[in-house]
Amino acid sequence: MKVKRKSAEKSYYLPAILKGMVFTLKTFFRNLFNKKQRITLNYPEEYYPYSSRFKGNHILTVKKDGSLRCTACMLCATNCPAHCIKITASESDDPEVEKYPISYEIDMLRCVFCGFCEEACPVDAIRMGPQWQTPALSGENTVYDIRHLAYRKELKSGVLSVVDDKERIRAGL
Repeated sequence: MKVKRKSAEKSYYLPAILKGMVFTLKTFFRNLFNKKQRITLNYPEEYYPYSSRFKGNHILTVKKDGSLRCTACMLCATNCPAHCIKITASESDDPEVEKYPISYEIDMLRCVFCGFCEEACPVDAIRMGPQWQTPALSGENTVYDIRHLAYRKELKSGVLSVVDDKERIRAGL
């Protein structure tokens, strides 16, 4: 069995380093003088256009009267692989509503944005919206509660669900 020896070109690192530096300098000058063909975006001023199917930050939908659509069935928390959803349920005074969440929290640092919570919800209460920026100075600010999930100012006082309860009953859903 013969052992193949590397050629002299491949055993020295200097030619490879010089090739890499030449490539880097060519790319640098091409981007410096050819601004229209530049790949890089100037982030705060320019945004990359995401698809309409993009799954970003969570949203809790509301009914037409402004109350939460969530029925505290715990399916989203049960189906979550990261176990980042915590719900505390309470009985409702309304005879048509069995229970409702008094506390609904999502720990965004643990969330893997898989969309299983959205798929598991039988009443279209939780969705994953188009927002994707979640800046925070500490981990405590990344636990989103009902106020942030349903009534933050970007949502303009809540996102209405597609189908109302009475329409669902009429349709037999």
